[in-house]
This record gives sequence, C-alpha cells and structure tokens, in this order.
Amino acid sequence: MKHHFHLTADWPGNRNDVGQIETGELKTKISIPDAMDGPGVGTNPDEMLLGAAATCYIITLAAMLERSHIPKVSLTMESEGIVDVTNGVFTYDAIIHRPTLLLPADLSDRDVEKAQRLAEKAEGSCMITRALAGNVKVSLEAVVERA
Repeated sequence: MKHHFHLTADWPGNRNDVGQIETGELKTKISIPDAMDGPGVGTNPDEMLLGAAATCYIITLAAMLERSHIPKVSLTMESEGIVDVTNGVFTYDAIIHRPTLLLPADLSDRDVEKAQRLAEKAEGSCMITRALAGNVKVSLEAVVERA
C-alpha cells in the first residue's frame, strides 16, 4: 500500500519574497530565514526538515512504547538542525534529537531498560531518518528516567 501526500505552493516573487504552502492541516507562509539574509517570515525548508525528522521520531517512539505496554508520564523533545555554509554552499549537516522520556516511579528496572532501548531504536525506525540516511547525520541524546 502506498500513501500519497500533496502540497501546493505559491511563490509570488524573487529570493527575498514571502510565499505560502498548504498541505493537509498545515498552511503557512514561507521564506528564507533571517540567518540566511532572508525576510524570516513564516517557516523555511530548514525548519520543516527538522520538524519532519523530530515529529517522525517522537511519534515512532510513542508508538513503540505503546506496543510494548510501557506507560509514560511524559515525552518531550528538543531537536537541533545544523546547516553548514562553506564557500556559499548551504549543506544540511546534522540533526540532533534530545528526547526526555519520564516513566512512572514504580516501573520495573527491566521496563526502564527496554524504554531506553526503544528510544534508541526509534531513530532507525523512523521513515524520515531512513530517507535522510547518507545525507544528513541524525543523532540522539536521549534521557530516560523515572518520575
């Protein structure tokens, strides 16, 4: 079975103008970020790639925990995208995910260890990370602890 996703885009002008994209529930303005000498309006491809990788990872981990019957108190994450500029060429170099998984205080040591393994396994199971493989280094700095 194949799933199809569709996006429409409108770009009315030149490099430093503001466009718009729409796909499913996402409708937003787009432009080049301030850091790259753009207008910084709405989102940009760098943020969207980071968002795709981050949401894929966190949803994958939540699903894996659910299938393993490991309850959680909370699952939060910060992610960082690193873009390198060398000789005027922009390259998306790396993404670092920093999830924090808070587990119930009474959870067994075995389940805590399993949750840690799942946090690590989820990265390789995420389809966005697999799509980036060989192009963007994706790493994980997971914190798994009891409440």
